[in-house]
Amino acid sequence: MTVNTLSQIKISVLDLAIVRDGGNATDTFKNSLSLAQHAEKWGYERFWLAEHHNMQGIASTATVVLIGHIAAGTSTLRVGSGGIMLPNHAPLIVAEQFGTLATLFPNRIDLGLGRAPGTDQFTAAALKRDEHAAMEFPANVEELQRYLSEGNKNGRVRAFPGEGLDIPIWILGSSTESAYLAASLGLPYAFASHFAPAQLHNALAIYRRNFTPSENLKKPYVIACVNVIAADTNKEAERLATSFKKLFLGIITGNRQQLKEAVEPDEDFMDPMEEAALQQMIKYTFIGGPEKIKRELENFIQITQIDELMVTTAVYEHEPRLYSYEILAQLNKE
Repeated sequence: MTVNTLSQIKISVLDLAIVRDGGNATDTFKNSLSLAQHAEKWGYERFWLAEHHNMQGIASTATVVLIGHIAAGTSTLRVGSGGIMLPNHAPLIVAEQFGTLATLFPNRIDLGLGRAPGTDQFTAAALKRDEHAAMEFPANVEELQRYLSEGNKNGRVRAFPGEGLDIPIWILGSSTESAYLAASLGLPYAFASHFAPAQLHNALAIYRRNFTPSENLKKPYVIACVNVIAADTNKEAERLATSFKKLFLGIITGNRQQLKEAVEPDEDFMDPMEEAALQQMIKYTFIGGPEKIKRELENFIQITQIDELMVTTAVYEHEPRLYSYEILAQLNKE
């Protein structure tokens, strides 16, 4: 078995379009485009945006619109969804929207699909999401595939534009259920280990063991998403990471807030029980200077044998956030 290293795999970006405390969505979108343009220059493979709703600190609600904005401001970077929460949308609409994107930006658009609502139950209801939507996810994925296929030319319902376009579909997951689906359809698989680490290894094993080759993919292909906060020193990275930890602590406690300014690591902003819950949730988070980041990521890659590493970085100030991605890009080239 080939053992992958950091320099042998592709690296990509997941942008959650986080709104900083004291900032606004306009600032967020400017920073997202800036990050995408730098990522393209530094050799990142793809730039994905996630669909979330009713979250004051996340501005990627209109994911398709934002994908178009990022794609228009770059030239070679693959841009896509990480992901579109398919049960929130009719498959035909998704086929038409991504068909439009793929027509505007040929060979650059990825369509990542998830089954979660990307929000709370009240907002899911406001989205007119059917209570059985998650159960229908596999059938909806296949319906979407049909609309995008050449073979649908005689179908009574067709996607224009979209039909016959080569738009890679990815199955996203944070549990083992999605692994079975990705394997059965012969699609690439992306796991959200940046916030749901518990099932990572089980899901990857299930996906690889059950994978059925398809016209789209002859052998399994896996992305794992992790949190990375890199700086010149371990101490500075730990300071920057306090913003990220506060953000995730808010998710755990139900007190969701915008991304706060960093504080000194020794400032007490959570009790021991909160810290234990946080550490469990952010198990696959890599914080430190270049040497520490490289060592820990190499270990993660060797254990998981992923084909591609996707990284999300929640840092309050834009320049240190860019620098974190630049450090990773340099490590990827060593």
